[in-house]
Amino acid sequence: MDSVDRKILMYLQDEGRMSHTELGKAIGMTQPAITERVRRMEDKGIIKEYRAMVSRETIGKQTMAYIWFRAANCKPFYEFCQSCREVIECHRVSGEYNHLLKVVTESLPELEALENKIVRFGKFATSIVLSSPIEFRSMIPALAGDDS
Repeated sequence: MDSVDRKILMYLQDEGRMSHTELGKAIGMTQPAITERVRRMEDKGIIKEYRAMVSRETIGKQTMAYIWFRAANCKPFYEFCQSCREVIECHRVSGEYNHLLKVVTESLPELEALENKIVRFGKFATSIVLSSPIEFRSMIPALAGDDS
């Protein structure tokens, strides 16, 4: 990955729907050259997927929380998380709790109902999100030999 690929990634992280023509103009390259570079990064797995960021509040998901979870048996816990629409992220982490869940629900009672379902898999602690001063930030891909 070179500095041009890095610029392409920066633009695509901020505006995934940007056309290759617009991207080429912004970077100073032709559309076919941009298309080839993007395809190559997709093939290498550098670009994993494209998706829309949905405003949870506008679709009725007023409550967001992080649940620190200590699963006693991971396999049934993972199966539950896969089937539970309120769980939007599940991470294996180190420390007292071995998982971190990001969940969204319509209300606090719905969050409580979710907690009542997961208690059978282990112990947990919940942190309710009050606000998100930084909701999303682009990752800056490092260049080979870049120490920043």
